[in-house]
Amino acid sequence: MHYLFQQVLNGVHTGALYALLAFGYTLTYGVFRRTNLAYGALFAFCGQMAILVAVFGWNVLWLTLPATVALGVAVSFAYAALAGHILSRAVFAPLAGSAPNTIVAATLGVSLVLMEIGRLAAETRDFWLPPMLAYPIVFADSGTFRVTLTLIQLINIALIAATIGFGSLYLARSRFGRAWRAVCDDARAAAMVGVNVSIVFHVAVIGGALAAALAGALAALYYGNISFSTGLVFGLKILFLTAVGGYDSPLKSALGAAAFGLAEAIWSGYFPFEWRDAWMFAFLVALLVLRPDRELAHKPA
Repeated sequence: MHYLFQQVLNGVHTGALYALLAFGYTLTYGVFRRTNLAYGALFAFCGQMAILVAVFGWNVLWLTLPATVALGVAVSFAYAALAGHILSRAVFAPLAGSAPNTIVAATLGVSLVLMEIGRLAAETRDFWLPPMLAYPIVFADSGTFRVTLTLIQLINIALIAATIGFGSLYLARSRFGRAWRAVCDDARAAAMVGVNVSIVFHVAVIGGALAAALAGALAALYYGNISFSTGLVFGLKILFLTAVGGYDSPLKSALGAAAFGLAEAIWSGYFPFEWRDAWMFAFLVALLVLRPDRELAHKPA
């Protein structure tokens, strides 16, 4: 029982990262209705930039550890805002009326650009951060097995929960949230009643990019390193998860992604790790095939 409890706690942390990414992805997809393959790359890119800037601050600027971490996180947010602005104005907006496959190809190209920028900035080397706040917090102790989470895991979970909670409340209560829902339902109708669709679209894309930056920075600080292959896998999982759960609510997408992270951690604890991603992707594909088509179901006859 203690071992199962440990896997559940591990899943809460992994699921929190998935939830934040799903929240940001749904925020963007809701107004765009196009697949964004650059989202996982942006997640990895922001994590890498946080690490590189932290290494620079420590080795060159001689900053203290808290200051260098804060600098790395701040720069990753700045890069995310810039990337979101460029994606919104130079990629998504011009291609909004084109075929979906055009957006897939364009965002794949953006992913490659981000990957190359990260590789050149790191000079094709891997930089690792030292373990930070890795003090174990004991939740249960059987005498022979202790159930723990580290302090940084608890901080990550709390920050992500607060971010998703605040974001959901803001979307539910604010004027922007009402405009976002209107654009998600019908952009043309929203424009006819005075909603500035362009501004809503732009803010949603940047908001999704900032969510990816936060997830990337937190993952980098916890794991010590993050690669673009990791970002690709995370991005594909979020793409499938949000497709299964629908795009009408970022909060629902986040909760579904958190449940997926929990299931993934339990699989890792009891079944062969090397088969985890294959079986989890197969599970998501099966859900996609079996679930009813909501858009067709709501379309008038």
